Amino acid sequence: MEYAFDAGQVTIEAGRLVAFWAGIPHQTMRLGPNTEAGRQLNIYLPMDSFLAMPQLGRLTETLMGGGVIALTTECVGLEALERWHADYRSGNSLRTDLVRAEIGTMFRRAAMTGWDTLLPAWIDQVGTRTRTGSPVRYVVQMVRHIVENITDPLNANDIAEVVGLHPNYATNLFTKVMHISVQKFVIRMRLIRARSLLFDGTLSVANVALEAGFTSQTQFYEHFRRAYGMTPTQMRRDTIG
Repeated sequence: MEYAFDAGQVTIEAGRLVAFWAGIPHQTMRLGPNTEAGRQLNIYLPMDSFLAMPQLGRLTETLMGGGVIALTTECVGLEALERWHADYRSGNSLRTDLVRAEIGTMFRRAAMTGWDTLLPAWIDQVGTRTRTGSPVRYVVQMVRHIVENITDPLNANDIAEVVGLHPNYATNLFTKVMHISVQKFVIRMRLIRARSLLFDGTLSVANVALEAGFTSQTQFYEHFRRAYGMTPTQMRRDTIG
């Protein structure tokens, strides 16, 4: 099949698992012959879950920069993709969590062994005026700033200053591309970090809150309970105990 992205067009061979950031404009252009019996399996991984995955290095930069990659058979087989798709569509939260964990392992393996580049990252490259002026480019920079400074105080004005945009324009642009406000995205990334630290089991709950960027224990507990339906202590006990 031929797929068009904001920065170019790629041809995807049958039986390949391709990864890209869905925030980049994309669409199917045409299918090859003899595809009537074929299937296209789509699995959507929340960006905050992807950004929380450790040790991905250049892979994160490539996908966040608008690159399109194909995973090698060394990283994943079609049988795994079939299982993930079934789990993803099951509506079962535990099965969905397993899919995300296994996809994280796949990406970590790809980060070590490599991948096939179908379209190189372009957002941060010097190129045409259209590409360097893409609104998505500013959102990528804001997301990176948030993720890299998640334990520091973060507000909309400071985040907008990173990309040199007016705060109102920057926050509206962020919401349009990410489908979530800057403030809610910051909280979500902090909660994901807190959840990971809880699973690690070496820090007290109070220190988990601080390490995740929450300055108020009360605020941490309120956001955590609202997001996960339980307190941090309950999640640690149910998971580890």
